[in-house]
Amino acid sequence: MKRAALTAEHEIVRVQLSERSYDIAIGAGIIDTAPPFFSARAKISHAVLVTDDQVRPLYADRIAAACAASGMRTTLLSVPAGETSKSIAMADQLWNQCLAEGADRKTVVIAVGGGVIGDLAGFIAATFARGLSFFQVPTTLLAQVDSSVGGKVGVNLPTAKNMVGAFWQPQGVLIDVDVLATLPEREYRAGMAEVVKYGVILDPDFFAYLEANVASIQLRDRKVLTQVIARCCQLKADVVQADERETTGLRAVLNYGHTFCHAFEATCGYGQLLHGEAVSIGMLCASRLAESLGRISPDVTQRQRKLLSALGLPTVPPQVDIDLVMTAMQRDKKVEHGKLQFVLPTKLGMVELVGDVPVKLAKQAINDG
Repeated sequence: MKRAALTAEHEIVRVQLSERSYDIAIGAGIIDTAPPFFSARAKISHAVLVTDDQVRPLYADRIAAACAASGMRTTLLSVPAGETSKSIAMADQLWNQCLAEGADRKTVVIAVGGGVIGDLAGFIAATFARGLSFFQVPTTLLAQVDSSVGGKVGVNLPTAKNMVGAFWQPQGVLIDVDVLATLPEREYRAGMAEVVKYGVILDPDFFAYLEANVASIQLRDRKVLTQVIARCCQLKADVVQADERETTGLRAVLNYGHTFCHAFEATCGYGQLLHGEAVSIGMLCASRLAESLGRISPDVTQRQRKLLSALGLPTVPPQVDIDLVMTAMQRDKKVEHGKLQFVLPTKLGMVELVGDVPVKLAKQAINDG
C-alpha cells in the first residue's frame, strides 16, 4: 500500500512482526494526517472510534469529523475517563454499541485516548466478530511510549489488573507530541516514569540523556519529546519483535517495577495512584530489592531516585497494609507455582527476571522506602 505523507519533522519506528508488522509515526502537528495514515494501512468503510469524555472534545471529535469527511462511515463511542472504564461491564456496553451501529468483520476500531482507552478499544477489536483491525492514536505520554506499542490489550478484574485480555497488534500507531500540550501536569509526569524505565532496563546512554535534559522535558520541548518518544518506541519494538507473546521471558523486562506497581494500584484502589506514579515507586522498590540481594550498588538506586524526583514523580510507597500488598502480588502474572518473581537490575541498562525471592525481602523493599 502507498504510505501517506506526514510532515518533514517526524520519525517512523517500524515494528517488525512478519505479516503483523506496523509503523509508529511520531512527530509534532501530525494528528490531522490521521485519515490518510489509516487509509494507507487498511481498507476502511466503517471506522469505530473509541475515546473518553475528556479526550472527545479535544481530539476525538476532530479525528472523527476528518474520517467522515474522507468518506469513511464513522461511529464515535465515548466512555467515562479513568481506570474504572477498563472493565468487563464497559466492554459489554461497547460490544453491544458496536452491534447496534452495524459493525461487522470489515469494521476498523480506532483508539483515541490514553492507556485505558487503548487497552479497552484494543480488547474490543480483538474480541468483536473474532477480531477487527485497529489503530492507536495515543494522547498521553504514558500511552505513547508504552501501552500503544506491542499489542497487549485487555481489561481489569476488580482485584487483578490486566488479567483478561489478548495480544492484538494494531495496524499502525499515530503519535502527535503536540497533544501533550493539553495533558494535565500530573498525567504528563506520570508518563515520564515509563520513559525512565526504558533507560534503566535497556539503555544507560538514554538514561543519561534524560538526566541531561530534565529542563527541556519539563518544558515539553517538541524536538526533545519527539526524540524521547521515538527512542522509547524503538526500544519497546526491539523487545516485542524478539518476544511478542512473552514466551521466552525477554518481554518480561518491560515489567520492571510493575510487580510492586500493580500491587499498589490494586491495594489503593484503581485511580488513586496514576499508573506512572505507581511505576515510579515500584521501580525504586525493585531497585532496593536488588540491592538487598547484592545485585547492584546503592548508587544505581540513587540515580533513579534523583531523576524521578527531578521529573516530579513520587518515590515513597503509599501508606497501605503491607500484607494486602503481598496478597495482591500473588496475582501477578509472573508468579509461578506460588513463587514471587521480580524484574531486577544487575546494572543500569540491564535487568533480569529473578525467581523465588523471599517475601521478607520484598516487604523490606517497601518498608525501606
